[in-house]
Amino acid sequence: MTRFRHILVPVDGSPSSDKALDEAIRLAIFSGAKISLLHVLHVLDDLSHVRATGESLLAKQGEKILARGLPVECVLIAEGSGRICDHVAEHARISQADLIVVGSHGRRGVGRVLLGSDAEQIIRQAPVPVLVVR
Repeated sequence: MTRFRHILVPVDGSPSSDKALDEAIRLAIFSGAKISLLHVLHVLDDLSHVRATGESLLAKQGEKILARGLPVECVLIAEGSGRICDHVAEHARISQADLIVVGSHGRRGVGRVLLGSDAEQIIRQAPVPVLVVR
């Protein structure tokens, strides 16, 4: 198994995101990797309550990682519009992550087509390997 140095985990507070984080923690323990948590705000305006919710999510997830004795970095992206996948790919490049771990709801067929798939778009844009956890 490849040993990773830096694992990027986009988080949104969903159960699938939580599962992805659990898997990233498992891999980081095995590899001695640092984990970067990334949360992208879904609004054009930087509303204080939306920002506070994102910061709270990152703090909670960051504490979970620290409790396992792993280094963690928390990043909140609030710079206007743009697709989540573009922000994730750009942050992976900038931070020199060597793996992205992302959760997926596992939708198929019409549900996936109508709702889109952030995980699928991240896979298409990512400059590094992506592990999708369902």
